[in-house]
Amino acid sequence: MAGRVAHLISIVIITAELAGCGTSAKSQYYSLDSTAIPDGRPASRAAVMVGPVSVPASVDQPQIVVQVAPNRVEVEEFNRWVAPLNDSIARTVAGDLATLLGTPDVATTQLANFNPDYRVTIDVQRFDSIRGKEALLEAVWSVRKTAGGDSHSGRTVAREAVQGDGFEVLAAAHSRALARMSGDIAAVIRTEAEEKP
Repeated sequence: MAGRVAHLISIVIITAELAGCGTSAKSQYYSLDSTAIPDGRPASRAAVMVGPVSVPASVDQPQIVVQVAPNRVEVEEFNRWVAPLNDSIARTVAGDLATLLGTPDVATTQLANFNPDYRVTIDVQRFDSIRGKEALLEAVWSVRKTAGGDSHSGRTVAREAVQGDGFEVLAAAHSRALARMSGDIAAVIRTEAEEKP
């Protein structure tokens, strides 16, 4: 009888230990945000569609990928983007452009009765996250007039210093880098809009 009780106690202890091992760290989620500020220029009446946006396969995942050496990265299992990067980048750039151009007519998906004057496509070539150091964005983008199909392409390389070691400040640095790219895109849209048809 005593042997059976000891055996049952052992099972209970082992089960409790296994349950304790099953608990894992809680995931933290981060977002990109529009950070552009108005530049004081007159509002544009242009309607703009942002997308599609492509991102490198190496960072196209929920987990934040951190560069730890020239040829080595770490995938942060418990530090994740709240949404797919291509969607988040499109949404962030759309918000930046709405602010910079002074227009509410900026979207990332086709809406009823929405006829954009310009379509912006973005090919992100580097989206590097270096904790405690910097966020690096390299992207090629294109602004195309929907009427006539004329297009203008550009390239943005933006490095934003990170203040601190956390992932929140890293996400904020990426947001600032995207705002710089949005400024480049907005400048092209304004120039195109001011030209005579």
